[in-house]
Amino acid sequence: MAEESQDGQEKTEDPSQRKLEKSAEDGKVLTSKEMFVFTSMFAAFVLMFVTPLFAQKVLAYWSRLFHFTRPDDLMTLAFERFYELIFSIIIAGLFVGVPMIIIVIGTQVAVGGLNFAPKAFNFKGNRLNPLQGFKRMFGTKGLMELTKSILKVVLLFAIAAVTIYALLPSVLELPSRDLGTATIASLLNFPFLLGMLLIILAIIAMIDYFWQRHTHIQSLRMTKQEVKDEYKQTEGSPEVKAKIRRMQMETAANAGRQQAALDDVPDATAVITNPTHFAVALKYEVGSSEAPKILAMGRGNMAHQIIERANGADVTVFRSPLLARALYYTGEIGAEIAEQLYQAVAVVLAYLYRVDRGEVLAEPEVEIPESLRFTENGQPLKGENSNRANYEA
Repeated sequence: MAEESQDGQEKTEDPSQRKLEKSAEDGKVLTSKEMFVFTSMFAAFVLMFVTPLFAQKVLAYWSRLFHFTRPDDLMTLAFERFYELIFSIIIAGLFVGVPMIIIVIGTQVAVGGLNFAPKAFNFKGNRLNPLQGFKRMFGTKGLMELTKSILKVVLLFAIAAVTIYALLPSVLELPSRDLGTATIASLLNFPFLLGMLLIILAIIAMIDYFWQRHTHIQSLRMTKQEVKDEYKQTEGSPEVKAKIRRMQMETAANAGRQQAALDDVPDATAVITNPTHFAVALKYEVGSSEAPKILAMGRGNMAHQIIERANGADVTVFRSPLLARALYYTGEIGAEIAEQLYQAVAVVLAYLYRVDRGEVLAEPEVEIPESLRFTENGQPLKGENSNRANYEA
């Protein structure tokens, strides 16, 4: 049965890459104690064969430490030998310690990767909780550790007993042999015994590795809801992404309609501008019962193209920032203007009609309903800013 989360949902999903990375940041990575034991013992086994290559030189150096060449100056000579002894111990420690450190680091890299997590040094109060401690001791993990320990002891003793029993005839013959022959036989028997023990340690290490990997993955499993939440955080909500795609498609479609509508600008009655940021081409037939229609509209570069085509076709261009923005944000190409703008557009068209007939008139003040006053970004414009917008450049 899958583990349950705090909200009762079963953790049935494999951990995501982000969950694994977060776990590593918290210091929770895959590791195996038995794998460290095996690799360390194997390194010692190899070192046992390498050591004889330097044994003669080491013994010669060690014997020189006890050779006193200046009997009349024993105190000074003793200090010199002491320093040489300390130096030799350091060299021996490096000879053994450095390879072991490399083996330990290499083992962790092979098992779960090398990881440095400062968060792992943080104080965790639950570690001091006796109940949690008993739970860890008598839980599934504690039971598995006990099983591994018993298995390791039983198998090691068993293989040692079997190996010694197999070697017993040659061991019983050692007292009847000369010292050199007996020593060589012992040196051959001991690596054989150690090699058999290493095979058992390798088996235990592999069992422990797969178990630790299983429990590590199990502890990081996620519920279906956690997977969905994480996907939303990393990739974004599917609803939001669908809305963005829909808006992109609408924007592309609007751009296509705006581009196609440029051909209708020469048929416009007037073009209302902002003066250059926005442009809306209107068509109205005098005496018609229909409201003015928007033939083309656009902002930025599209507005410039509308104005250029209007100038090329002798269509009157009228500057009214608030009206241009109101028409742009409330209208659609091919549709009639908003009902709230009837009065404002009627004033502008009447003025342009009389100007086109040769009358000299002052530009009328175009009143736009406050609810239809917008900034260049389409935000509602209120207060003194809405009054100043009529005179912006």
